[in-house]
Amino acid sequence: MALTPLSTNKAPGAVGPYSQGMKAGNMVFTSGQLPMVPETGELLKGDIKKETKQCLENVLAVLEAGGAKLEDIAKVNIFITNMDDFPAVNEVYGEYFSEHKPARACVQVSRLPAGADVEIEAIAVL
Repeated sequence: MALTPLSTNKAPGAVGPYSQGMKAGNMVFTSGQLPMVPETGELLKGDIKKETKQCLENVLAVLEAGGAKLEDIAKVNIFITNMDDFPAVNEVYGEYFSEHKPARACVQVSRLPAGADVEIEAIAVL
């Protein structure tokens, strides 16, 4: 099966030896997306709802680069540094996934790259 690295300027660029996403056959995998504004490189901090929205927008941009859309998402993984933020993260998540409800995990981690409070990745099936 051919693997195709994904790249888009609509999501933050990779800051290490990895790609923004990978297309493998009929599947699209995103790397974890931080709440970074692609146009400026600014890391959003201080408002977990805005941070979550930015992460999801970045995920969707990478999926689009692989020919996928929100409705193609089969699995989402969310990493947060404070489980007390879960209700706010879940509220924003629900605005994106009101009808289509992929499998999901949400775990608290001690730290995330760049000092982010949330990181989201997804797997889509075309």
